[in-house]
Order: sequence, then structure tokens, then C-alpha cells
Amino acid sequence: MAVLHTTNKSPLQTRDLESCLRLSRSGCGILLMEDAVYGALKGTAESAKLAEAAKARKIYVLGPDLAARGFTPEHLVQGVKVVDYSGFVDLAVEYHHVQAWV
Repeated sequence: MAVLHTTNKSPLQTRDLESCLRLSRSGCGILLMEDAVYGALKGTAESAKLAEAAKARKIYVLGPDLAARGFTPEHLVQGVKVVDYSGFVDLAVEYHHVQAWV
């Protein structure tokens, strides 16, 4: 059963993203929103882990949250896809279960 994992806290505040990356399985999706988008930026402590996870999982970032923090898709780790709010809804429908890491 495919799961969409969502996380919204900065990796500088919590270990939610780290736990999510470690415990999620191949074929799952991971959506970073709010301050969690910092974890998808190139050159961060999480970027290597995120790039590795993207080989077996689909990694998404909520575009409006990325833009609200002054970043563009060019700032993201390779393999991370930007979605809008409509895309978030589509992901929630596509995956059988949504697991929020809060």
C-alpha cells in the first residue's frame, strides 16, 4: 500500500524529516511543506539523504511554501518535484494513505 508522507517542520527544529526518510518505504511519496521545504534545498545537511531517498521514493515540495521562503525550483535537490495546492490534492487521492509527521 503506497503512503504519502507529509512533513511541515524545519529539519533544523525537529528530526521529523530524518525519521520520515528512514522509515518510509520504496514506492512511497514524501511531501515537504511549510518550513520542511528547507530540507529539500541543495547544500543542506539533509540534501544527501533526500537525494538518496529520491531514488526509490517520489519527493515533492509544495511550491507556494517554497516561494514564500524566497526559493525557486532551481534551489532544490535533483529529483524533487514542485506541486501546487491542486497537486497536493491529487497526491492525497493517488496514495492510499496519508501519514503526517507532526
